[in-house]
Amino acid sequence: MAKAEALFGEGAGIVIGASKHLDETERRGLSIEIMSHEAVDTSAIEGERLDRDSVQSSIRRHLGMATDHRRSSPAEAGIAEMMVDLYQHLPGALEEPVLMNWHRQLMNGRTDFKDVGRYRTHDDPMQIVSGAIYEPKVHFEAPPSKQVGTEMARLMSWLEQSGPRGSTPLPPVTRAGIAHLWFESIHPFEDGNGRVGRAIIEKVLAQGLSAPIITGMSGTLLKYRKAYYQALEDGSHGLEITDWLLWFATKAVEAQKYTLAQVEFIMNKSRLIDSLRGQLNPRQEKALLRLFAAGLDGFTGGLSAAKYMSITDAPPATATRDLNGLSDMGALVRTGERKSTRYHLNIPMGGIPAIRLSDIL
Repeated sequence: MAKAEALFGEGAGIVIGASKHLDETERRGLSIEIMSHEAVDTSAIEGERLDRDSVQSSIRRHLGMATDHRRSSPAEAGIAEMMVDLYQHLPGALEEPVLMNWHRQLMNGRTDFKDVGRYRTHDDPMQIVSGAIYEPKVHFEAPPSKQVGTEMARLMSWLEQSGPRGSTPLPPVTRAGIAHLWFESIHPFEDGNGRVGRAIIEKVLAQGLSAPIITGMSGTLLKYRKAYYQALEDGSHGLEITDWLLWFATKAVEAQKYTLAQVEFIMNKSRLIDSLRGQLNPRQEKALLRLFAAGLDGFTGGLSAAKYMSITDAPPATATRDLNGLSDMGALVRTGERKSTRYHLNIPMGGIPAIRLSDIL
């Protein structure tokens, strides 16, 4: 794990250093972007689809910023509040009241659970099950509810001892990997354990850095969702967790590279906007802002003339003229011909390579 820890520490330094080149508005925008992605992606891992714009609007509202007053569902408002709480107290100690507060926020609007903001109390086994109801496959069974308080006290004590100021400090990736697996193995809440567990990852990783930043693990874990669940299951069956920690480390390094790419995207966006100042008509400006809002991954398949007309309400001839103008200015890069013509922002986009086990050993 030594190389993985070194790569993560080096990457964190690059992200922190690059972020210093952003102005306050850009830094705030980056934080909102990362929080909204994390909220949507951690929910998607659990099979819950949230609207990113609604989540982002709710995050801005919790931060006391101007919003479009978009209506958010209880789930969207709850995960947004949890992300803001995580972000605003990122380097702080991870204590039991923090977990309870996160759980209350996550369960916003839920009336189907009795144990909200507290550990589970039901007598039924807490099992992770798949397959048909008449022939279920039990992947894992957590400790019974009556043992949860004791098990969580052990975890919280270990987190204190293994922290940067503890008696036996551990490096951040190793500590976060152990903490996540341990928490998921206890499965202390009636629901929401995965989302709380991934918030724990972010907090523990941040505690080990010179400046608190969100790594953004959920997007990478969503990308490898099936492997993530399998790695958790394999790691929960015994005390030998080396394979889990190595798998987790590859994803932590990969997630960090994506976050760095987001910082660079914002820097490149600022440079592009500065180079175009005074040259754009209102339609072109509106379309570019919409492309920038799509973030690092951009529009799926690129911007077509039809999409441009939908965004700007421009007629076909005007859309074609506007797009050609944006291409001539160097704002967009044109690919394809005729009906297959697509336009892309003329800045580096996406394409984060997968981190393999051999890269960290």
